[in-house]
Amino acid sequence: MIEVRELHQHSELAEAVRLQQQIWGFEDVELLPLRLFVVATKIGGHVLGAFDGERMVGFSLAIPGVKPGGAAYWHSHMMGIIEGYRDQGIGRRLKLRQKEDALARDIKLIEWTFDPLELKNAHFNIERLGAVVRRYVLNQYGTTTSHLHGGLPTDRCVAEWHLDRDIPRNDIQARIALPADILDIRRTDPRRARAIQKAASDRFLEHFARGLAVLRFERSDTHGTYLLGPWPSE
Repeated sequence: MIEVRELHQHSELAEAVRLQQQIWGFEDVELLPLRLFVVATKIGGHVLGAFDGERMVGFSLAIPGVKPGGAAYWHSHMMGIIEGYRDQGIGRRLKLRQKEDALARDIKLIEWTFDPLELKNAHFNIERLGAVVRRYVLNQYGTTTSHLHGGLPTDRCVAEWHLDRDIPRNDIQARIALPADILDIRRTDPRRARAIQKAASDRFLEHFARGLAVLRFERSDTHGTYLLGPWPSE
């Protein structure tokens, strides 16, 4: 049985820092430090751990933010599951617990960024959780030392999880398709992967500038496809 609970003890927060390095393979200079995890728990943020017995096998970190109009939200900065425990629904449990705790604090919006080339994550974020995407950030973190980033620019979609709002998703007007094996391409042919990434980024930026948003996501044996439609008025 996997237990999900909020973290407060320094020893548990330090274990989340260690898992961060294990999962992403960052060099020390790129790790989020223990102090940030501690501070997040003190200023309205949120740190969760997933445990198999006494062993922490996953975690999530959210920090508080404020929108230009003054509305509070959480930026879910990081979530990771160690190898051997992925694809078992642990990430979904972490996110749903995060949603539950956010609503208990009267927080109606959680945002996070994700790599648009990570098609499994895109499907999880958009179809399983119901997030939408209206913003695309070029090379948000610069080139990192993580093997998961493959030396490419760290382009990111910004996921918006509106916790108290149903969003119409039927009026699809544009599609952005990426090859299903894009992660293999990134590993074996970085130049081709970069060309695919660049073409996709141009289309995301073009469609978002026209007021479209990613509302759905389709997966097939050959492609992962972002489906975009008009963002409804507030």
